[in-house]
Amino acid sequence: MMFTKLYAATWGDVGKAKEKGFFDFDLFSWMAWTWQTATFFIFIALCITVMLIWEKKDPGGSPRKGILGLDTTRGDRLFISLLGSAFIHLAWLGLVGSVLWIASIICVAYFIVVFKYV
Repeated sequence: MMFTKLYAATWGDVGKAKEKGFFDFDLFSWMAWTWQTATFFIFIALCITVMLIWEKKDPGGSPRKGILGLDTTRGDRLFISLLGSAFIHLAWLGLVGSVLWIASIICVAYFIVVFKYV
């Protein structure tokens, strides 16, 4: 099985030195960088870059009135999607546990719904 090991820190690991990995840079040693954290920030940067290119290609953001009753642009819908996805993940962590794959699938469906109907 692919996900047999859980790479989460425990309270017993608090004072111990960690072995250096690929994404461990001395510049960011104050932050707990993992490959998941780096992937998250790369995804956000990629979303913003794609939205910038899309806006340069088709200016105006194609505002429309959706189920919220507000005029929303592509950037508004991206922000609503990202914010809602953060809340979905936080609720999943609080209610279910630390296996976030199902929450991520729910967030992808949420992105699609927001971009289609909001």
